[in-house]
Parts: sequence; C-alpha cells; structure tokens
Amino acid sequence: MRLAAGLLFLFLLADVPEPRIVYFTNVRDVAVTQADRQNFFAVDPELWAHSRGDLGDLRLYAGDISVQYSLSEERAGTSSEDTEAKILNLGSVGGHTEFDLDTQALPEYDRIKLRLDAHDFVVKASVWGGDEPRATRVELPSSTLYDFTKEQLGSNSTVKLPTASFRYLHVQLSPGIAPEQVKGASISNLRERKASWTRAGECGTPQQKGRRTEIACRIPPRVPLNRILFRVDAQQVNFRRYVTIEDSKSQQLAGGEISRVRVNRAGTLVNDEQLALDLNLANADTSGMTVVIDNGDNPPLAVNSVEPLSLERRVYFDPQGKTALKLYYGDEKLSAPIYDYARFFHVDASAAEAKLGAGEHNSQYTGRPDERPWSDKHPAVLWAAMIVAVLALTAIALRGLRTKS
Repeated sequence: MRLAAGLLFLFLLADVPEPRIVYFTNVRDVAVTQADRQNFFAVDPELWAHSRGDLGDLRLYAGDISVQYSLSEERAGTSSEDTEAKILNLGSVGGHTEFDLDTQALPEYDRIKLRLDAHDFVVKASVWGGDEPRATRVELPSSTLYDFTKEQLGSNSTVKLPTASFRYLHVQLSPGIAPEQVKGASISNLRERKASWTRAGECGTPQQKGRRTEIACRIPPRVPLNRILFRVDAQQVNFRRYVTIEDSKSQQLAGGEISRVRVNRAGTLVNDEQLALDLNLANADTSGMTVVIDNGDNPPLAVNSVEPLSLERRVYFDPQGKTALKLYYGDEKLSAPIYDYARFFHVDASAAEAKLGAGEHNSQYTGRPDERPWSDKHPAVLWAAMIVAVLALTAIALRGLRTKS
C-alpha cells in the first residue's frame, strides 16, 4: 500500500511543470538598492498584464540560480484584545451621567465601547484615569458620541484613548444620556496597520442623468480592483448616498454607501466621513465599468474625482549580496512556487525597495515543448486512418453479403 502511494506521489510530482528561463515570455531587470537586507518591489500593471492571474508564474533569478521570494498583500491589519469592563458607581451628578470602569481584565487598552440604549443624541464623553476609584485622576482626551438614526447618518459609541494602563477609569457624559441608558462597557487594545494602495486605472468626469451621477472608468486587463475612493468638495456636508458598480452591460457588480457628517449640537461637533468603497470583485469584468451614485431627491454630490485603487502586492526577497537580479514571468502552465522563505516569512521593518526595469520580451524564449498525446498533435492523420478503417470494414461487409448471395 505504501509503495503504491509512493509511486502515485512520484507520478504527480513528475507531472508538475518545472520552471526554465526559456519557458518565460517576459523578463525585467531588478536593481537591488541595498544588498545586505530584505528587499521588495511592488506588482505593477505590466506584471498583471503578462503574468498569470494569481501571479504564480513570477520567478527571480541571479544568473541561472533561482532566488526564493514571498508574495505579500499589503492589507490593513488589526489585532484587538476585547474584554468586558465592570461598571461601578453609576449615577447622575449635576445632570451628567458618571461612572467608573474597572479595567483589571486588560493590562493596556486604547478603546472604550459603550452599550447605550438611546437614539438621536450627541454627547461628549470625558475620561479620567487613576489607580483607585476615587483617587486623584489624570485627564485623558475626550470623544464625541452620537446617534443620528432620524437623519440616517450613522452612530458612534466608542471612546478613543491613547494607550493607557490605569486600573480605573472615570467617565462623564454630557447631558443627553441618562444613567439607566448605560447598559454596559468593554475595553480593547486595538493595533492597526494601514493598507497600501496603488492606482488601478482611471475614471472620467461625473455625468448627471436624472437622479443618478455616473462616472465611467477604465481598468487595465487583469488588474484587481479593491477600492473606489471618492473626493467630494469639502463644502458639501451631511450626506449619505448609495453607490453601485455596474459592468459594461449595466449589470450590478457591487454596492455600498459613502457619507460625510458634520453636525454641531449644543456646542458639540461631530465630524465623520466614509468616502471609500471597498470591493471584492475576484472574477468580475471591470474593464468598462461605471460608478453610479444614487442621489435620490437630493442635489447631486459635488464629486471632484473618483479613483480606482488596487491593494498593493509586494514581492519580498533576500538578495544575499546580489545587486542585480532578473524577474521572469509569462508561463501559464507553471505552478505557484513552494518556498521555505515564504513559509517562515516576516516583513523586516528596514526592508529596502528594489527598482524594476521596463518589461521586455525574453530573447531566450522558446516555449514549452508540445507535450500533448500523438493523437492530439496529429488529428488529421488520426481521422484519415479512421476513415480508411471504416471504408475497409464496409468493403469487407459488402464482399461478405455478395458471397452469401
């Protein structure tokens, strides 16, 4: 049984196409800026246009020696420890709801999330920290909490703080929230890493068609589209619009909302905006897409520009002292590499950016040998042989009939 499994593994392994420089259609020079450390370069439209869709046919070479690499998506990252905080001394002082939070369960934190049974409010949350519930406290930055259910402009019940480790927090809410409306609280330590984006094409000038604002966009072939960024005139505030992405046949590919809130209630300013639409269009045709903003019965948005963006992909590698490498790509039959470097990869904070040269046709390219069966290579000969065989069988059958007659 083991022998059979081993033979099957060897057969499958032998069937995996091997990379060879003569099998790649394209090549680019890679200039290493600092050869003594980790380097990287970003995937650009040239690579998307002439590589496999999953970029699995990228190969780095130093002469004839393969250089291992790791392909990384520069996504936004968050890691968060989230735990319930015990509410103490909840009550009202001079019209202000006040309470203490016991943060013993989490050594460090930078967020307080309140569960409030309230709608249509704007309040200021002031926070102090200390190691005893009623000891001298350190004042921390305040936050504005709001709920605009009536206006359909969203809500926020999170207090943002610099990273703190006080055992107790004292929270005071400005008038607008009663003590009985405070249902609970949690604290968290949020660590964020911003995503990196690259331009994924171009969008034209907005055109008004009734209640719709339409923006035609052109996305190069194979370039993934992960985000649409809207730039709306700063003077236009307090709006919320539904946005759809349509393909060249007016079929909807995706949808979402953009908004900007700037409200002053009783001296408390709420300022928040969401002008980016994140997308997941893995296999959609976005080459002739249109961005559509539904204005409803409201005036059209003053859209200055619409920018299609792609999540940046980077190729990280260790040049091992080499200052010049070559990047080969354009082999559809090649499988994605399996490197130990990628398995144990981590981003070096001091990684240097390598420079990519222009894409060129590989002068050594010969193409892979034709590995199809003989019958697939010579279908005409096969059909001719089959026709001859049918004719021969027909002649034999006719001769047999005549003999019987």
